[in-house]
Amino acid sequence: MARSRTVLVPASSGNLGPGYDVLGAALGIELVLEVEETGEFSIDVSGLPVPEDRTNLVVAAFERLHPADGVAFRVGAEIPLARGLGSSAAAIVAGLLAADHLFELGNSRERIFELACEIEGHPDNVAAALFGGIAVCGPGDAAPALLAPPEGLEGILVIPGEEVSTEAARAAMPADLPIGDAIHNVAASSALVLGIERSDLTLIARGLGDRMHQPRRRPLYERSMEIVEAAPGLGAIGATISGAGPTVLIWSYWQSGARVTEGLAPLCDGWAEVRRVTFSPRGARVELS
Repeated sequence: MARSRTVLVPASSGNLGPGYDVLGAALGIELVLEVEETGEFSIDVSGLPVPEDRTNLVVAAFERLHPADGVAFRVGAEIPLARGLGSSAAAIVAGLLAADHLFELGNSRERIFELACEIEGHPDNVAAALFGGIAVCGPGDAAPALLAPPEGLEGILVIPGEEVSTEAARAAMPADLPIGDAIHNVAASSALVLGIERSDLTLIARGLGDRMHQPRRRPLYERSMEIVEAAPGLGAIGATISGAGPTVLIWSYWQSGARVTEGLAPLCDGWAEVRRVTFSPRGARVELS
């Protein structure tokens, strides 16, 4: 009987404001990958605008652990591409876990994390996608510290129609930062992590401000930054650019979600989708197909 597996991997939001390349959160939308031994390589991407050959990121990650010869891949994703929601991290994690489980290679989650970081180049999205919850990443490929999503916290995504490439976002960052900006972000990220650990929404609100990457990338997503600035006035706790952008992650108490979403509608009309999501405690998981 042919072996098969289904891998489900959550989207993720990286940086979370001040935690550049350090903080990541798993979100309740997923990539779904089905792999099956059929005797022939094939890939079905469900109409997604991604490669349909071995250069596909899912397959490339899979082949870091085992050749894809004889394996059929079916990829489906709710995660928008090139919007700062961890689509590449999800694809990498899915491919690695699919190979590991299909061929019973026995790699630890920590080893999968190391390999995923090598491919992705930074750990925040990978950590959240693999382990779930809120990930606090250290230097190198050390395993992240993990926090449960705070009680009562909800995410609202503002997803623009246009893309921003990670390369363009990285290019906007200078080699050096003013010491004042660095101090601000250390203080804010400390407050944010403590607020998440305590489920203290006041501390979370204090910790969402960023002076490192969002101001310097503003020309890439001016309207998104306007939403970040408007969010508290709509009743949200605050807002951050998700990863490289241009998606905005709005942090909201669940009882305020409907009001915040209603207030966003006229601000986003014609250029962005508004979508409520959960902060997911679940990371990637593998099921027998």
